[in-house]
Amino acid sequence: MAVTESAPEVLPAAHEGILRRQSLRESAARTYARSLPIVPVRARGLTIEGADGRRYLDCLSGAGTLALGHNHPVVLEAIRKVIDSGAPLHVLDLATPVKDAFVTELFATLPGELARDARIQFCGPAGTDAVEAAFKLVRAATGRTGLLAFTGAYHGMTAGALDASGGAQEVRVTRLPFPQEYRCPFGIGGERGAEVAAHWTRHLLDDPKGGVPAPAGMILEPVQGEGGVNPAPDGWLRRMREITADRSIPLIADEVQTGVGRTGRFWAVEHSGVVPDVMVLSKAIGGSLPLAVIVYRSSLDLWQPGAHAGTFRGNQLAMAAGAATLAYVRENGLAERAAVLGARMLGRLRELAALHRGIGDVRGRGLMIGVELVDPEAAPDHDGGPPPADPAFAAAVQQECLRRGLIVELGGRHNAVVRLLPPLTLTDEQATAVVDRLADALQAAEGSPHRRAAAGSLR
Repeated sequence: MAVTESAPEVLPAAHEGILRRQSLRESAARTYARSLPIVPVRARGLTIEGADGRRYLDCLSGAGTLALGHNHPVVLEAIRKVIDSGAPLHVLDLATPVKDAFVTELFATLPGELARDARIQFCGPAGTDAVEAAFKLVRAATGRTGLLAFTGAYHGMTAGALDASGGAQEVRVTRLPFPQEYRCPFGIGGERGAEVAAHWTRHLLDDPKGGVPAPAGMILEPVQGEGGVNPAPDGWLRRMREITADRSIPLIADEVQTGVGRTGRFWAVEHSGVVPDVMVLSKAIGGSLPLAVIVYRSSLDLWQPGAHAGTFRGNQLAMAAGAATLAYVRENGLAERAAVLGARMLGRLRELAALHRGIGDVRGRGLMIGVELVDPEAAPDHDGGPPPADPAFAAAVQQECLRRGLIVELGGRHNAVVRLLPPLTLTDEQATAVVDRLADALQAAEGSPHRRAAAGSLR
C-alpha cells in the first residue's frame, strides 16, 4: 500500500491514548467508534492502516460512500486540480465550471426518461438534508402534506427523515409493509408475499375509511440498507410505480446508499426499469467528500426561491471528486463488475450458510451484501417462521472479524445482519480474502464466551 506524503506519523503505542481521549471528549452519540476501536492513519483502496501498525480490509467503505475505495488516484487528482487552479472553494449556489461539469456527468448516468426532463437541487452536505428537500418539494408541488414510507426504512437522522424511517417514535407518516423474503410480514414470502404487500398498499390508499388522505409522496429504498440489506422485489417496485402514478403521488427513490454502481446497476431502480419522480442522492456521488442533491421531474419544480437552502451547497472539491468518481465508474463498467463479483461472493456465503446453522439468510444485490445471523436453538418467531435474530452472535462475529483485520458493519432490525459494502474496485483476490476472513470469524464466534454471556443477558 502506498504511503501518502501527508499521512501523519503516529507511534504504535499512541493509538490507545487517542482512543482514550476520544471517549472522554466526544459525545455519547458516537457509533462506529464504539464497535471499531481503531485509529486510521493511512488508507488506499480496500486497505486501512491503523496507528497500531495493523492493516484492515475495509468493507464498511464510509457506509457505502467510497465507491472507489480510499484515496483513489482519479479522486485525488480531481481535488488537486481544483486546489491548484485557484478556483473558489465556497460559492453557495453560484454557477461554476466545476459544478457544470458535475451536473453534466451526473445527468449522463441518470435513467434516460428522467435525465431528459430533470432539475437538480443542491442540498446541505448530508443525505438526510436531501431527504428533507425531497419532502418539501413534493409537498410544495402537490399542496398535500402526508407521506408514505415503509417498515424497516432508514432515510437519515433529521426530524423529517426520522419520521419516515422505521424507528420513528411519533407516527406522522403512514407506514406500509416492505416485502421481505426471509421475514415476510405476512408469513408468506416469495412473489406471493410481495403481491400481498402491494395489494395492501393499493387497498389502503383507495379505502375511503382507511384514514389515509391523499399523500404528498411515497419514499422507498430500492434496497433497504440499515433495515438489513433487503432488496425490493422488481415486480413489487413496478407495482409501487403503477400505484403512485395512477393516483398522482410522486415517487421518491432514496438512492443515497444504493447509487453509483453499488447494486450492479448504476442506480438500483434500473433493475426494475422504474423511473421515479424524485431521486435522493448522496454518499458516493461526492467521491468521498460531503455532497447531497435531489434530481426530479421539471413538473415538480414549483417551490419558491430559498424554499430549501444551505450554506455548504457549493462544495467545489466534492463536486470535482464526484464528477471524477461518476465518470470512472461509468467508463470502467464498475457497476457490471459489482454485479458479477457480488454474485460470486453471495454464492460463497451461501455455501458457508450450509455449514453454519447460525446463518439464517444471505441476501443482497451487487456489492451490497447482508448475512443475517440467528439463534438456531431458539423457538421461531411464529409457526413455520425463521429462528429469531441473534444480535449477540453478530456482535461477536464483528469483533472476530476485526481481530482478523476485516471491518464490517452490523444492521437490521435487531443489529444481527453482518453487512458488506466493499469498494467497487475490489479485486477477485480481495473478495476471496474478505469471505475467508468472515468464515474464520464465524467459526471463532460460534464458541465465543462473549456470545454466550451476551445471549444469557438478552433472554
